[in-house]
Amino acid sequence: MAVVRTRRQVRRKARARVGAKVFKRRTPVQKAYAEAVKLSRQTGKVVRFVVGIRPDGAENITPIEERSVTIANQNQPGVGASELDRALGEARHRGQQRVSEILAGPEMLSADAFAERLGTTRATVTAWRHRKQVLGLEGATRGYRFPEWQVGDDGKPFKVLPELFDRLGGDAWAVYRFLVQLHPELGDMTGKEALRKGRVSEVVEAAESVARAFA
Repeated sequence: MAVVRTRRQVRRKARARVGAKVFKRRTPVQKAYAEAVKLSRQTGKVVRFVVGIRPDGAENITPIEERSVTIANQNQPGVGASELDRALGEARHRGQQRVSEILAGPEMLSADAFAERLGTTRATVTAWRHRKQVLGLEGATRGYRFPEWQVGDDGKPFKVLPELFDRLGGDAWAVYRFLVQLHPELGDMTGKEALRKGRVSEVVEAAESVARAFA
C-alpha cells in the first residue's frame, strides 16, 4: 500500500505542476512578444517594441506604430490584411516625405558643392563616403546630400565620423539622427554641438549608449 500511495502522490504533484503551467498568466512582456511575432509574420518585416522598467519593478511596454495598428484593428469586423497594408504604406509614405524635406534643407549640399566646400573633388568625396569618413545621406530621387555642419572649424569633416558609424551599425541615417538629436549624456546638447566644443570622447560614449539601448 505504501508504494501505491507514493505513486498516487507523484501523479497528483505532476497534475498540479501541469495545471500551474496551463493557468499561469503571461506577463506583459510575453504578451508583447507574442503580438510582435504575429505582426512580423503578417508583414514580413522586423518588429520592435520597447520595455521600460519603473523603479517599483513594474513593466511598461511601448509599442511601435505598426503594432498599434494591428492591436487596434484585430477586434474590429471587416479589418483585414489589405487595411493593414494600407496603414503601413501610409506610414512609409510619411517617412519618405520627411526624408525629402530633410534633404531639401539649406544645410544639405550636393556632392559637387560639398567637394567645393572642402576644396577637393567629387570623386574624393565619394571615396570618403564609402570609407565612412563623411556623412552622406541618400534619398529616393535627389542622390546623396551632405550636411554642411559636419565640417569643423578647421575646414575638415569631423574626424570621429568613422567611429560613430562603427558604433551605430554603419547606417548613415542613424548617424545623422544621433548628431541632430539632444542627448542627456551631453548636457542636452546635440551630437554635432558637442563635437564643435571638442567633447569627442563623450560623444562616442553617448553613441555607444544609444547603440546598447537599441541592441
